[in-house]
Amino acid sequence: MTLKVLVVDDTILFRKVVSEAAAAIPGVEVVGSAANGKIALTRIRTLKPDILTLDLEMPEMNGLELLETIRRESLDVGAILISCLTLQGGDLTMKGFDLGAFDFITKPDGGSVEENITAIKDALAPRFKAFLAQKEYRRKLPAAVPARPVATTLAPPRVPTPLAPIQPAAAPSVPSPSRKGQRVDAVAIGISTGGPNALTAMLPTLPGNMGVPFFIVQHMPPIFTASLAATLNSRCAMHVKEAQNDERVLPDTVYIAPGGRQMKVVMAADGATRLIKITDDPPENNCRPAVDYLFRSIAQQYQGRATGVIMTGMGSDGSIGIRLMKRNGAYIIAQDEASCVVFGMPKAAIATGTVDVVAPLGGIAAEILKSLGML
Repeated sequence: MTLKVLVVDDTILFRKVVSEAAAAIPGVEVVGSAANGKIALTRIRTLKPDILTLDLEMPEMNGLELLETIRRESLDVGAILISCLTLQGGDLTMKGFDLGAFDFITKPDGGSVEENITAIKDALAPRFKAFLAQKEYRRKLPAAVPARPVATTLAPPRVPTPLAPIQPAAAPSVPSPSRKGQRVDAVAIGISTGGPNALTAMLPTLPGNMGVPFFIVQHMPPIFTASLAATLNSRCAMHVKEAQNDERVLPDTVYIAPGGRQMKVVMAADGATRLIKITDDPPENNCRPAVDYLFRSIAQQYQGRATGVIMTGMGSDGSIGIRLMKRNGAYIIAQDEASCVVFGMPKAAIATGTVDVVAPLGGIAAEILKSLGML
């Protein structure tokens, strides 16, 4: 299947750079370009692209206004935002996600034209692939794969030896063991592509008095995680913030790993207080922040007293970390395929055999509350 792309940007040079980058990706056809949202709207109607690469700051009709029109008119086209790595760019990107954008990339900061083409091509290629996969899945969904309205409980997996391969667990006809009486002191969430919208849908449905901290790794660059935290904080009962180094872990607070840094939880010298450590340790799974990096520390610091959640995202980050959490007694929740923007991370987690329950996006908050003994 060929993916038809419309490039929307008010800068002639950047339209050329993005067009060349997109056209160099196998299976992609650049069907046209537009200098603003008003022109883009006309070309969406005539050229019928599958997806836009969309600048947000343009004259006449900007990117957000175009997304609003696309939503209002129910036009069948996706959008990948191309954002500036600034605080304003981060805020605009969060608004773009609210209006249905699929994902985003950041504009290259300097470099030659050739280097920029390569950087944009490398950033767009996996996102185009994920968008196509989602489009194909949605096309088949009504006839072949009905969405699950409720959570699917999986069998408790066999705990493997450290070097043993883990086989996927089969879903049985009996429920998993009750969590009643098992204390949970922390919830850790790993999420990537589709994450801002998923978190915006899920976190505000949780109460502000659960008595435990939440730790989130959302794959994002610097600055953007601060915008995400501010957006979520304005909508959630819990306090949501971008985590800072050496801050004390408090209940009913959501800590989001800063973009471009790693986040872990450690025990303070007093042996009773947990602290957040923000480091410049190397990327893992090509990610910084990385879910596996956080989950390893959760497995150590909250043995038998944590809930791990793997949500929508590309790749397999988190699948190693949940094995460690599970071996230390954690309860693991994964988002289901039907409600994921990209089923990569949850699929990899489920394949390890360590997931206790698979739930649709609308059911994840309830599953977290059940793990805390609140439902």
